[in-house]
Amino acid sequence: MGMTEHISKQFEADLDTTRTRVLQMGGLVEAQILAAINSYATGAPDLIAQVIENDARVNGYEVAIDGACGQLLVRRQPAAIDLRLIMAISKIVTDLERMGDEAKKIARMSKRIHEHGTHQAQRFPAIRHAAQVAVKMLRQALDAFARLDVASAAEVLKEDSEIDSEFKSVLRQLITYMMEDPRTITSALETVWVAKAIERIGDHSKNLAEQVIYIVKGTDVRHTSFADVEREIARE
Repeated sequence: MGMTEHISKQFEADLDTTRTRVLQMGGLVEAQILAAINSYATGAPDLIAQVIENDARVNGYEVAIDGACGQLLVRRQPAAIDLRLIMAISKIVTDLERMGDEAKKIARMSKRIHEHGTHQAQRFPAIRHAAQVAVKMLRQALDAFARLDVASAAEVLKEDSEIDSEFKSVLRQLITYMMEDPRTITSALETVWVAKAIERIGDHSKNLAEQVIYIVKGTDVRHTSFADVEREIARE
């Protein structure tokens, strides 16, 4: 094997390792979100503590993967799709880390809500539904990244509006709830933070999907209408 071929194979191996670590980080973040939502529903202290403690692991993944991306850029000087992949990975892990922060926020708000003795989880089914959509978006975005599937990534973009609608529904319910009983204002505002965190998780999942399209197509589709995204995907 010649030196050039050896370097090329090593680069591919390093890149595959980095992609695998991104997916591992994504799996951890998904588990964090699910645990956080369960803590909102149940107030279980062990779940709340688990989410808060595991946030350090999410942060560790971000630092390690960013470092790996830097090494790949400096040592290998990749071109074309490999360069786009490395640049996209750096942005993806930032979004994943922020999703982890949102999960931690949900856990902390859940602790406060249940400490007040106001078990509101059953009153707001829109929150549970929004959380299900957010987790589905994250899974689909990670799958699209694993397979570099732009069609699957586009589906994630379509689902973002559903979470936005659920968030508005929660706000309307909470306003009515507070007007009926002003004593619930504090816990209701904490529930708003939970709903907002779920909405932000959906936004970050959408960002992941946009990066997949950038990797494959070489086009930045952020702040672009869905119709334009569809046209870009269809373009050869």
